[in-house]
Parts: sequence; C-alpha cells; structure tokens
Amino acid sequence: MTKAPSRARPKTVADVARAANVSKATAARVLGGYGVVSDTVRASVTAVAKALDYRPNELARSMTTGRSGIIGVVVGDIENPFFSLAVRGISDVAKGAGFNVILANSGEKIEAEKAAVRLLIGKRVDGLIVTPSESRDIAHLRDIHRSGRPLALLDRALPDLDVDTVTVDDRKAAMQATRVLIDAGHRKIAYVTAVEAKGHEYFDLRQIYTSSVRERIDGFLTTCSGAGVDRPERHVRLGATSSEATRRITEELLSQPDRPTAILASDSVIALEILRTIRRRGMKIPDDVSLITFHDADWTGVTTPPITVVDQPVYALGHSVAELLIRRLEGDIQPPERLVLRTAIITRGSVGPPHP
Repeated sequence: MTKAPSRARPKTVADVARAANVSKATAARVLGGYGVVSDTVRASVTAVAKALDYRPNELARSMTTGRSGIIGVVVGDIENPFFSLAVRGISDVAKGAGFNVILANSGEKIEAEKAAVRLLIGKRVDGLIVTPSESRDIAHLRDIHRSGRPLALLDRALPDLDVDTVTVDDRKAAMQATRVLIDAGHRKIAYVTAVEAKGHEYFDLRQIYTSSVRERIDGFLTTCSGAGVDRPERHVRLGATSSEATRRITEELLSQPDRPTAILASDSVIALEILRTIRRRGMKIPDDVSLITFHDADWTGVTTPPITVVDQPVYALGHSVAELLIRRLEGDIQPPERLVLRTAIITRGSVGPPHP
C-alpha cells in the first residue's frame, strides 16, 4: 500500500523570526500590522514570510488584537440577484479596507436568521450587516447592538432599532411604478410578492412583518385608491416564495373572469416566472398583460419586449452599508445614519394600454 505523503507543517511566527534573524515579538509586530519597526526590518520580515509561504493564524491573531478582520453578512435570499449584487458592493468595500466577509443566508426565515447571527458571532466577526427578515422578533439584533459590536441594516429599516441603515424609499418606488400602470389606463392591477402568508391571501398591512414589503404594498394600494381603483387589495398576492408558488399564483390571477390587466412584481425572480407563465398561456406582453418589476436584473433588458423596471441602486446599497459599518469599526461614534438612496423607473416595452 502506498504511504500517503505527509502534510507540511504550517509556518509559524517563530519560523519567520528565526529565518529573518529577529525576535519573535518583532516578527509578530510586522506580520500583525501593529507596533513600530524600522522600514528595513519590515521589508526583511515581509520577504521572509513570503518566501516561507507563511499564513497568519486568524484565531490566534484575533485573540491577540481583539479583531478578527471579518465582517458577517446575513441576507434574505442569496439566490436572488438583488442580494448577490448588494453583497458584491459589501465585499468590494470590505476588501479595500482589509476585511474578509462571511456570508449567511436566512431564507427569509427568522429562526434561520437567528442561527446565522449566532454562528457569525461564534466566528468572532468584528461587525454584522443584516437584512432583517421581519420587524417583530428582533431581540437577537438588540443583543448585538447592546454588546457594542457594530451592526448595520441592509435594505430594510427597523424603526425601533437605532443603528446605521441603508434603504430605498420602497413606498415611493411602489407608488411611482403603480402610477405608470394607471397612467397607461389600467384599473385592474395585481401586486405579487414573496412574503409568506397562509393561502397567499392579503387582508391588511398588519399581517406583513417585513418593512420593505409593507411599505411597497402600502404605496401600491394608496396610489390605486387615489386613482379610484375599486378594491385594489383583491389583487394583492403573497407567498410567491418559489417558482412553483409563483406559477400557481399567476395562473390563478390570469384565470379569473375579471383578471388583472397588469402585474407589478416585487422582485425580478418573481417577474421571470410570471413572464414564463404568461407565455405558456399563449398570452403576450403588453398586449394581454402589462408587467413591471422591482430590480433591473440582467434579463429584463433583453427579453422581447424588454421589461419596465424599478431601478434600485443595489450595488450602492451594499457599498454604502459596508462603508458605514467599517467607519464604526474604525472608531466613529457619531449618531447612527439612516441613508435612503434614490430609485428610478426605467421605461421599456412591457407596459401598454389594457385591451377590452
């Protein structure tokens, strides 16, 4: 039997110090990036460390410096292009500031969010960026804030938690998108979102515990009511949490005798399945159904026709929240900021007048 090759022992600070002919304390100062050493010694130790392929022991360094150099991020759905792009913004800022990122996915489940937070704290992260899955149960986030570990919120605000937050004005964005459909002549408009609810039925805003979803539905209903739309809430659908669920919801909406002539989708993942379902039914956009979605995903501009979207500054959301968190990590003690970034409507070919 062939003997497995032995694994080389990782090089230590002591190995680097011995090869560079300096004390272990001096080598540790250079490799840890703290303390004062001469440029000549720093260059020598750095060159030796590179030659030996020295890799720092992050746990040991965190115990020495009190810092891990890691930011924890918890988002709702990493498969959603919205969150993927936001995380890219976070990662770019973190990398530029010398931090690594550990990403966790809550799946929009509060218990999974709590578990992810516990895991990241166990990894000794220096700070956390969280997209809260709901606004009722936030004791775990309060605990982080009270502990002094920096916490920032991405995309969803919590009015009762005074921490750095970066969002868009979801209510205003939904009002603008709904106005586009109303101005095109639509009065039977559906709103489809992923927030879960038994039976996919909407009753009132009190059943919505995710801040961004609540604000969008409020904006949608307010604009519809202001335009004289009759009972706009009857076409609000919740629970589009998978392709199958979205397809069932869309089929149900389009099978109604008094079916919607336009649909506003809460994200591009939902919108793509709505588009597929419309086409499977032999219907056309915008001749039979007009469609608008939140988030300018790559596919929305290359379909026939291209899809009108609410363009959210997704990368900037991630970039900005990471900047706020790192500022805290660097000692900023200014009052928490609540940044609200602008959205815009990109008008394309998916909206037309309703046909009788």
